[in-house]
Amino acid sequence: MRVHFIAIGGSIMHNLAIALSNKGFLVSGSDDFIYEPSRSNLAKYNLLPDQLGWYPEKITEEINAVVLGMHAKADNPELLKAQELDIPIYSYPAYIYEQARDKVRVVIAGSHGKTTITSMMMHVLKEVGKEFDYVVGAKIDGFDAMVRITKDAPLIIIEGDEYLASAIDRQPKFLLYHANIALISGIAWDHINVFPTYDDYVEQFRLFIESVEDKGTLVYNKEDKEVQRLVSANNSNINKHGYKSPEFSINKGVSYLNTPKGEIPLQVFGKHNLSNLAGALAVCEWLGVSRDAFYDVIGKFKGAARRLEYVADHDGSVVYKDFAHSPSKVRASISAVKEQYPQSELIAIVELHTFSSLNEAFLKEYQDTMQQADQAIVFIDQNSFKQKNIKPIEALTIKKAFNRQDLFYFNDIDALQLYIEKLDHHGKNLLFMSSGNFGGMNLVNLSDKFFSM
Repeated sequence: MRVHFIAIGGSIMHNLAIALSNKGFLVSGSDDFIYEPSRSNLAKYNLLPDQLGWYPEKITEEINAVVLGMHAKADNPELLKAQELDIPIYSYPAYIYEQARDKVRVVIAGSHGKTTITSMMMHVLKEVGKEFDYVVGAKIDGFDAMVRITKDAPLIIIEGDEYLASAIDRQPKFLLYHANIALISGIAWDHINVFPTYDDYVEQFRLFIESVEDKGTLVYNKEDKEVQRLVSANNSNINKHGYKSPEFSINKGVSYLNTPKGEIPLQVFGKHNLSNLAGALAVCEWLGVSRDAFYDVIGKFKGAARRLEYVADHDGSVVYKDFAHSPSKVRASISAVKEQYPQSELIAIVELHTFSSLNEAFLKEYQDTMQQADQAIVFIDQNSFKQKNIKPIEALTIKKAFNRQDLFYFNDIDALQLYIEKLDHHGKNLLFMSSGNFGGMNLVNLSDKFFSM
């Protein structure tokens, strides 16, 4: 089986390419930019293209399938050649479905918590000895890849993204998996560039519920009003299982899950992560994992990369980084750190860089999201405006949108680093939030300088 990847450098794309190669497929690919860690990962498996760029001569009738990444545009020369030769073309979720038709497909969806719930389940299933494949959007401790596709595993756990599948398939990715078991963690408007209204966005989750296979199961957060409304309005022939946040306590910076087995110390924290845990438990029970077995192993779960990930600590101060970028995620992450360390001041820094967050009409969704932070900082890399051809946003507009006149706004990475370096760290914690990389800032080195003051 020969498969060619157009835009092979994407995080899931290159992991899928490696998984198929490990399965025995003949894999090739192209891209115009390949960044780390994709570059090193592809090179390790001899899948790194010899040259960057698009080469339609690579597309021949010997290829059985083309997998098209979202990064590739509709006029991509390799795509045009594949269409001319009538080679089957798939988005990566569509191709994952082709590889998982005969498996039980568990799809984790929602505006927030997808990666954490998926990775919690992966951790538990591995610990209890269940065989499974998976697709997850972050590096998970104990797993050497973000995608595993095998011939024999009877089950696949998929992080289901609501963003569009490809340039020629404008459906949300999660619709293409045809879930046997689905989960929705919550709904909060995002991706304004493709879902310009709140109703447009919510409609995708209504369609997701309808996409669950007949007699399948929907697990949902019944504490989310929008999710509850969609579930109540749905008449599909599926099982519906609501979950809610469990009881927990915090003692000396550690969160404890309250269970019939007693208090279980956790390595994750925050009300949103306890809600995520409840969702993971509900799905695991549908997969035959007992509650006791779940409780026995969940305390070892260390979290997914960049999801309230520990960076450093010194002298009672701690630094975390988080993938939070949308309004609901920013609010939840700040609340989690503040609740975990109530005696310390929290300096929260969020980078706005997505199309939605840089849209002035959408900015109002951030109102009051940083109110729990003792000091609020917003950073926007000026290159983000240039790359997206968006007019720069003024500091006053940012402050008004967040409803914080004392908010600090930086658009120069050196100025932001210098400001943080000069802070007195005593009694203060730092939380960096972004789905980007803060202009390439090294958070470990910056933490060292922060602690030195």
